[in-house]
Amino acid sequence: MYTNQIKYNNNNGDKMSLFLLCMKIFFARLIDVSLGTFRTINTVKGRDLIASLIGIVEITVWFLVVKEALNTDNNSLWIVFSYAMGFSVGTYLGGKISKIFIKSNLEVEVILSKKDSSIIDKIRKEGYGVTAIEVEGVKEKKYMLYIQIMGKSLEKLKKLIRTLDDKAFIVINETKYVENGYFGVVK
Repeated sequence: MYTNQIKYNNNNGDKMSLFLLCMKIFFARLIDVSLGTFRTINTVKGRDLIASLIGIVEITVWFLVVKEALNTDNNSLWIVFSYAMGFSVGTYLGGKISKIFIKSNLEVEVILSKKDSSIIDKIRKEGYGVTAIEVEGVKEKKYMLYIQIMGKSLEKLKKLIRTLDDKAFIVINETKYVENGYFGVVK
């Protein structure tokens, strides 16, 4: 079979071998799940070639860690916990890595609680492109705003809207593709 494979034997009480196996499994899962999360987000964003290349590395690492975890005589639950914790931390880390390397475009739809054009002017003054449409609510006419932004600007824009209209209804959607138009400056 695999002659250079290190066997971890539960019977010899070698705690250091168990510890090393657990660390190897944890870090390998952290890597392969981080790659998997990054690959999935690239796929959703339509970057299929990049996702395919990441997938090759991801599955290679996954195969090696599973082979190692299953090819041991040690039946300690620490191996299971290491595998699970590597998955959990890898998912978190993969999301963080994706936010750094994959830019996101967001559509922010805002229904103001009242028909007040000065709010639109103030949002535009802060550098955001705003398209305003008059809509009819249950009791009165209001404005619905469409704002395309980079994901980095979301928290700042939400804070601005809340200070201008704390009862505004806000819906945020991720935009897959944008052509033309105006994006506010990320400040």
